[in-house]
Amino acid sequence: MTEEMKRAEKAREQIADDVMRDFALRQEERRQLERGWQLNMNFLCGNQYCDVNSLGEIEEDAQGFFWQTRRVFNYIAPTVDMRCAKLARIRPKLAVRAATDEDGDIRAADISSRILAAVCERENIDDCITKATVWSETCGTAFYKIIWDNGAGDVIASDEDGEVRSGGVRVIPVSPFEIYPASLSEESLENQPSIIHARAVAVEDIYAAYGVKLVGRDIDEFSLSPYSASVHSVTRVSPVTAKKHGYETVIERYERPSPECPLGRLTIVAGGVLLFDGDLPYTNGKDGGRGYPFVRQSCLPLAGGFFGGSVVDRLIPVQRAYNAVKNRKHEFLNRISMGTIAVEDGSIDTDELMEEGLSPGKVLVYRQGGTPPEMLSLGSVPSEFSEEEDRLVEEFSRISGVGEVNWQSGGFNSVTSATGLQLLIEQDEARLSVSYEQIKSALKKIGRHILRLYRQFSAQLRVMRGAHEKGACGLISFTAGDITSDDVVLEADSEINLTPAQRRTVIYDMMERGLFSDDDGRISAGVRNRILNYLGYEGFSESRDISSLHRSRCAEENAALCTGEVAVKSYDDHALHIAEHTAYILSGKLTSQQEARFVRHLEEHKKLLKEEQNG
Repeated sequence: MTEEMKRAEKAREQIADDVMRDFALRQEERRQLERGWQLNMNFLCGNQYCDVNSLGEIEEDAQGFFWQTRRVFNYIAPTVDMRCAKLARIRPKLAVRAATDEDGDIRAADISSRILAAVCERENIDDCITKATVWSETCGTAFYKIIWDNGAGDVIASDEDGEVRSGGVRVIPVSPFEIYPASLSEESLENQPSIIHARAVAVEDIYAAYGVKLVGRDIDEFSLSPYSASVHSVTRVSPVTAKKHGYETVIERYERPSPECPLGRLTIVAGGVLLFDGDLPYTNGKDGGRGYPFVRQSCLPLAGGFFGGSVVDRLIPVQRAYNAVKNRKHEFLNRISMGTIAVEDGSIDTDELMEEGLSPGKVLVYRQGGTPPEMLSLGSVPSEFSEEEDRLVEEFSRISGVGEVNWQSGGFNSVTSATGLQLLIEQDEARLSVSYEQIKSALKKIGRHILRLYRQFSAQLRVMRGAHEKGACGLISFTAGDITSDDVVLEADSEINLTPAQRRTVIYDMMERGLFSDDDGRISAGVRNRILNYLGYEGFSESRDISSLHRSRCAEENAALCTGEVAVKSYDDHALHIAEHTAYILSGKLTSQQEARFVRHLEEHKKLLKEEQNG
């Protein structure tokens, strides 16, 4: 090995050591946060008699007396289930807003919207949001990793080595245990100097991806450290074990662009070995810049904190108090039903009495002259138990944002007005608006990442399968130049948190008010088909939207007229063609020669239209 090779190898080792030290430091800084997340997971899965000790580890609480019951009455799990179910009703559809009203920008926005729809369908974005929402509701924060995968997309060729695919975007939900920011007090992900994504990966997968063989070890999936059985003997962080055998921790450190590294830096280390060191791979930032391939979603954003707060954090004290009240209440009921016996010393055989109790018909033989055993009167269960139990249940609904309207149908028996009930429901829904907005904001950022990646990796003509607006499968052909806008917005109907029945009611009200009718008071075939699709009756929308087909032909003619003459067809809808061609002329981007061709084409349409009207 030459001196130059030795220096290069030493430099690689120094880079790997620097990343490992940085990762260890961030692990220690975030240790208390991780224990809080693990405590939340314990309470969610029903292991509620544990806490974080003075050493920063989770251990089981000591039992006070042997006779004390420690049953768990888990109110946190159904509360989180209810919140996730309500948040699942928000599944917005992404669209792209055109930069201007010119035909080119409108076409680019339509292509971008279809790309987003195709990727969301292929990657099952709804399922990704559901998984991330469970993490954010439990631990306070979840992340999405948006990457380019050359092994994704449609099959474009096959050879002896296998299938060759076109490549595509992948959206991966990531737990907060895997993300280590440079600063825990910086709220913005984009402003972080660096982000570490660490995860446990099988050594076989590391070899397949990087060609480096590692030995592997037992890894704790949550702390991403060597597995310690002594720690997990008193800790349960999940219904399944957190131990992974034959794995290694892969550490990816992303550094944002700086004067020293204008394109940013990505360093990947596993098992103390440097796997990759280079520029950030994606131009997914603003104005074509490079940025982090992550999007953050919080349950409850915290001021001055990178990681958000969780509703489980707030429910744990209430859950502890609720378990205590219920157990003490049941102990009191047991004392009343089982009874407490007073026995004079030496009057009877107490061992037999303790073993068998006072069964019905039992014959008690006690010492002559002694006092017979008697049952002590304990009265009834104090009303304070029930009152405190009701107060704690109210606290659950108040803290979680899931009110009485959702828990029980009889919560507002005094409200009989439909308007009053609707106001109560809307008030209850408003308490989840912060979490709603976090999901919507994250989804829009995911859409921007998707479009920017396709713009980066579509230098040549790309064809991908996508759904047409009517639901039929079609092909989308585009290049990077066709994705000129990444102004992702949410479709109007997806901004409203309505049930399917409420959505149908809104449609019927709009139909009654004539909002879908044309100037003659009729609903066109295209609008009728859209309404049927929206209501879920696609099978009845068999009639074709002729106007939509004519508009598509007009767009093709507009493009052709810019380069040459186009003949007018007898079957054209001349009035519609006149309107579409006139709008294109008024866009102001035609040369005088092109405009002359458009004028001649319009005159031909007007001539044929006049003949139809006179005939």
